[in-house]
Amino acid sequence: MHPDLARTLAAIAPVDPALEPAARAHLDNLTKPRGSLGVLEDVAARLVQIAGGAAPGVDPARIFTIAGDHGVVAEGVSPFPQEVTRQMVANFLAGGAGINVLADTAGIQVVVVDAGSAGGPYPEHPGLVRCKVAEGTANLAQGPAMTREQCERALLNGVALAEAAAADGCRAVGTGDMGIGNTTPSTALYCAFFGLEPEEMTGPGAGLSAEGVRAKCAVIRRGLAANAGAVAPGDPVEILAALGGLEIATLAGLCLGAAKCRMALAVDGFISTAAFAAAWKLCPAVRDYAFFAHASAEPGHARAMTAIGARPLLDLGLRLGEGTGAALALFLLRAAANVYTRMATFDSAGVHSGA
Repeated sequence: MHPDLARTLAAIAPVDPALEPAARAHLDNLTKPRGSLGVLEDVAARLVQIAGGAAPGVDPARIFTIAGDHGVVAEGVSPFPQEVTRQMVANFLAGGAGINVLADTAGIQVVVVDAGSAGGPYPEHPGLVRCKVAEGTANLAQGPAMTREQCERALLNGVALAEAAAADGCRAVGTGDMGIGNTTPSTALYCAFFGLEPEEMTGPGAGLSAEGVRAKCAVIRRGLAANAGAVAPGDPVEILAALGGLEIATLAGLCLGAAKCRMALAVDGFISTAAFAAAWKLCPAVRDYAFFAHASAEPGHARAMTAIGARPLLDLGLRLGEGTGAALALFLLRAAANVYTRMATFDSAGVHSGA
């Protein structure tokens, strides 16, 4: 393992469970029936733990929409051509995509990252981070998508993104993706990490027909077979390199970096959760910092959530990616933190608690 990656993993500490009772006691003393704000109270209590017992908060927050291309698109796993990745990056930078609208509505900054998209370097732009490791991955159906060195570089790029956000004062980050064909490597990763079958995890992605889904499933099964030597030993980096993508590896590094920097982490949908799974396999403590934004409409996502032991905050039928669910979830995290810090207590409001 790259020494910088090993140092990152060693620096991630779980939250302190001893901080939860005091946080719950404060929530119970707010002017409401005990537990009446449901999951928001759970979120607030964990934000207190992430803050080390200090007042919880998520602002400023930053969403990273990370782009990469995939050699496996040569197998016909997406109804869209690969050049759409590049076109959508331009759309993000112009402010015209779904993530731009939702993040702007929630008052959250979006940073676009080129982790490995095809077509050469993008022009400089204040909203763009250029950290391209390669112009896309190799075809995972025929062998490893990345070398281990490429994968570790992408992981460390993601850690650096989180560290830069923390240095800028961010208290939370959200994950977002862009990469034509990236539900295929994500599905393969779920199968490898959790022992799931392609038939139960493969979905339509960007809009495949039932026949297309069956063909995609066969491609994933071929990829698992072609990379069985990398998957069988169970090394998370080797699995990520063999079956993942450059944007997925960078997102996994972002998850690790957020935990290292003790920031709340809003994990978007199907692709981002696959990236989180890689980070979680590398360091289980990263789970303490993660809030899963939404239940993706991609059918395998529910099984992934079960494998991780998590419950998404929202269920809105979303399947766009880009960080759109993370933008909505970060608003909920802000609401939970504000309930904790701004709501009156029974004593301060002169309200009888009934206790």
